[in-house]
Parts: sequence; structure tokens; C-alpha cells
Amino acid sequence: MDTIVCDWQIVTVKDNGHNICQVLWGICVEDKSFRFGNGDYICTSKLVEIKPKKNLIKTASGSIYKVVGEGKKVTVELCDFELLRSGFSPEQILSLKTATRQH
Repeated sequence: MDTIVCDWQIVTVKDNGHNICQVLWGICVEDKSFRFGNGDYICTSKLVEIKPKKNLIKTASGSIYKVVGEGKKVTVELCDFELLRSGFSPEQILSLKTATRQH
């Protein structure tokens, strides 16, 4: 495990009511692989294993993340997934969708 993440969320990506995959979205605390800087957002590839008792999450690409603090479970639609990958948090995506509906 090279990367430690806080303010993390397990994000379920849905399309037409069907679960497509789950990813981890969070903020980097430490990254020994130097892919991320302290405070950078992280949006992982598809999750393949979650070990809640050890606070470890493994992705399809083979990366292992240690999560610290309380996490959340959230859902985003596939059409909004690119926003997530671009750094928008799930909360920001929800705010954008809510603001768009009001106009």
C-alpha cells in the first residue's frame, strides 16, 4: 500500500438504474509512489476488493489504498462520471445537477 486517502467515498456508478462499477474518490494524505501530491484528489479505477477491517481498498489496476477516517457511500450517474474523474467531488456533482434543474 503506497497511498493513504482521507475524506474518502466509495462511489457506485450507475447507468439506467444498473450498477456499473464502484470507485474510490478521496483526498491524498500520503503517496509513496509519487503519483499524487498531498491534498490532491484521487479517483481510482474499478474497485475489486474492499477490506473494511484493515481499511484497505484494491483496484482493478492493482493499486492498494489505505483509507483513514470515516468514509461515505454515494452514487453518481454514468453521464457524470467524467466530472468525478476530472476532480469534482460527488457533492459538487450533486450541487451542479441540482442547480441545473432549478434553471
